[in-house]
Amino acid sequence: MRLHIIANGSFSPRHFGSGKFLTLAFGFRTTQYLRLITTVAMAGSPLGHQDREPLVPYHQIRALYDEDSITVYQAYNEKIADAAVKNQTLAVPGWSCERMTWIKPSWSWMMYRSGFSHKDKNQSRILAIRMSHSNFESILMQSSLSNSSAGKQPVRVQWDPERSPSTKTKLPYRSIQIGIGRNVAETWAKEMILSIEDVTEKARRMYDDVEAGMGEKELREKYINESVYDIKNEEVKGIIRLETGERDANKQETGLS
Repeated sequence: MRLHIIANGSFSPRHFGSGKFLTLAFGFRTTQYLRLITTVAMAGSPLGHQDREPLVPYHQIRALYDEDSITVYQAYNEKIADAAVKNQTLAVPGWSCERMTWIKPSWSWMMYRSGFSHKDKNQSRILAIRMSHSNFESILMQSSLSNSSAGKQPVRVQWDPERSPSTKTKLPYRSIQIGIGRNVAETWAKEMILSIEDVTEKARRMYDDVEAGMGEKELREKYINESVYDIKNEEVKGIIRLETGERDANKQETGLS
């Protein structure tokens, strides 16, 4: 795919849909430019009418979910993981609610954080943890942004750059990470988890495919079954700055509200 930049900085829509050129304006904000390039690259095909995708919002939750639950991920050592799967709870020997525990709806970000389970022995097992939609939103209701100048809540939300399926590319939009503090963690571990599944083998198969050179599109189709997670509670959306504009998001993340 070739990129065509118009010298005078103007935008010509006639190049869109040609499958030959992608026309971009110098007037685009840098992050918007990168986000558009990433969207096209991830599509893995010429930019025809049927292939164009809308720009991904700077803040957006993408997750594996169904009518009853949403899945989040965590990585643990073998002892904790074995006991958690066996007992279907994280309230097991070795797990502590005294420190913040971080859950991640994004599979790609979990793979990046854990090195596909190969990073270290304390992240050698990947767990898929299902929780109800109501409990997920109740956790978010008790949150504040990590970098916010507002008062801190028992749950922290931070928006980190999303990763491509191979984890090699930092994408120009964000993935949510949710840190559950000790005042909430024990209740979460004992009462809010519907099921726990060990998905380490999936992570390791994906790693093997990455090492073998599988492309981003193929990795996404094979391993990532995530959709945009819609939060209907307007208060929660405001708290976590969901789908906020890029300029406003940058202000919030740096405490410049």
